[in-house]
Amino acid sequence: MERKGQLLSIFDSMVYWLIVLLPFSVAIAPGFANTVIGFMIFGFVVKKVILRQRLIYLNQANLAFLFIFLAAILSFKNTVSIDTSFTGILKLLKAFFIFVVCTEEIRDKEHIKKIVFSIIFAASLLSFDAIWQLLLGKDFIHGNPSRRESSTLLLRATGSFPGPNALGIFLSCIVPLIVGLTLFYFRNKRRIIMLFVSLLVIAGLYLTYSRGALIGFFIAFLFLAIMKRNKVIIGALIASVIIFPFVAPKNMKGWLAVAKTNPLIFFLNDDRITAYKNTFNMIVHYPFVGVGVNTYSKVYAKYKLAEAEKMGPTPDSFYAHNNFLQMTGETGLLGLAAFLWFLFVLFKKNFSVFKGIKDEYLKIVSLSLIGCLIAFLINGLTETSLYNARVAMIFWFLTGFSLAISRIREADSNI
Repeated sequence: MERKGQLLSIFDSMVYWLIVLLPFSVAIAPGFANTVIGFMIFGFVVKKVILRQRLIYLNQANLAFLFIFLAAILSFKNTVSIDTSFTGILKLLKAFFIFVVCTEEIRDKEHIKKIVFSIIFAASLLSFDAIWQLLLGKDFIHGNPSRRESSTLLLRATGSFPGPNALGIFLSCIVPLIVGLTLFYFRNKRRIIMLFVSLLVIAGLYLTYSRGALIGFFIAFLFLAIMKRNKVIIGALIASVIIFPFVAPKNMKGWLAVAKTNPLIFFLNDDRITAYKNTFNMIVHYPFVGVGVNTYSKVYAKYKLAEAEKMGPTPDSFYAHNNFLQMTGETGLLGLAAFLWFLFVLFKKNFSVFKGIKDEYLKIVSLSLIGCLIAFLINGLTETSLYNARVAMIFWFLTGFSLAISRIREADSNI
């Protein structure tokens, strides 16, 4: 019995600290992140076995996720590759366990503070690395060179990520947490310090020049200001939109020239619009269960439309650059409906927690996490971020993190 208690203590501590480490590991490298996640899931399962508890408890969020699984399994009917689709199921399983472990194993306010520190440190390191990369030509984590936009010659930061858009996705969905705490929770000296941190991470995000990420962050920031009824910040954000075209870097203005002043092309590029048309063609052919989970890029060429390709040619292996369209293409309207149900449950629960929670720190964390999720989903209208193995980890981490606050509140009526 004593040995059992010791084992439980070891695995309990392991899961605790690996959750804290997870956002930092994603910032550094995918191999590091996968190792952290693998041990975290292993520790969680072992704990369940030792305690003789059910591995998964059915609640609204878990049930919605199970329907996402069901839609993915049904999509096997049309798959061109059983192996590829099976890999897609494994990816979903990994996402599910990240979500479940974080929901169940984030303990209390002190644990949340450690996680928030990890997120702040990761975002600060990445942003400093982005600035370093643009100044010296290579980032100091992996030696990645900065990326120069071929059409405008705009120099963009990638940091430790393979491309600027991936870095933009990662930063845009965690910076709202940092900004939210800075403006609406911290006071005095801590606020001054956090203002510098916020400026650093916003600069890192800005230097990616990722349009989807910047729009996602802007909308998340505006959401926080509206929810807190801060007229000064709302006014400043509106003013920034008006002023930005006049102060934007010269090469960024070149994007407008390339797009021939068409706002849609400016935000999406020709190839994205082409991909959307081709994806709709895919959905028309298999509307209910899709072409097969994880097979979008394998079958994309089959659904290319000659008329669409004239506008902006795309390669035969491509991504939809829209989470919702790619999800519908692969798993049909059933898969999309299941994911939208999951999001509905997620946001309904999080808004309920924000409105009812008493602890001021947890209240702002809860609100800011809603902002983080909004930023990710808005960005997902122009990127297939849920299909990027590395940045998808942070989304499922944030979903679990946000619902963990609900569980903590339910366990302690004083919070």
